[in-house]
Amino acid sequence: MEIDLSDAKKTIERYRDKKGALIPLLQEIQDTYGYVSKEAVELVSKELSIYPVKIYGVLTFYTQFYLTPRGRHTIRVCQGTACHVMGGKELLDYLSDKLGVSEGETTADGTFSLERVACLGCCGIAPVIVVDEDFHGRCTIKNLDVLLDSYKSEGAE
Repeated sequence: MEIDLSDAKKTIERYRDKKGALIPLLQEIQDTYGYVSKEAVELVSKELSIYPVKIYGVLTFYTQFYLTPRGRHTIRVCQGTACHVMGGKELLDYLSDKLGVSEGETTADGTFSLERVACLGCCGIAPVIVVDEDFHGRCTIKNLDVLLDSYKSEGAE
């Protein structure tokens, strides 16, 4: 699949003469495409004379960056102490089995990406999952199927 990098080229031009702008540049590329592709790394490397290994060093150091396409919806399952004690691990395991993906992966149909997070700071409503920007507290395996179905149907038309 070929990626149209015309927007990335425009972004690079805006950052071309700015020192220390690699991270904001990569953030903007990711905001545009949903991830930072190999082709985008090669383009940034060529245009700004930065070794690809340096770019990948930044991309792999910061967890905010993704090197593969993301799902339409990102599910984050809290594994903080309260959530873990209240069943967060079981929720993560259930979602992994149900979706057929491991942490950090995206479903084959591109609907969901699954992530483990250390703490969401919502201990009072544990266990918590976040789908995109929507917080869901006191989650149980029973209500996960309904929750997944509601997000799966969004934008499915």
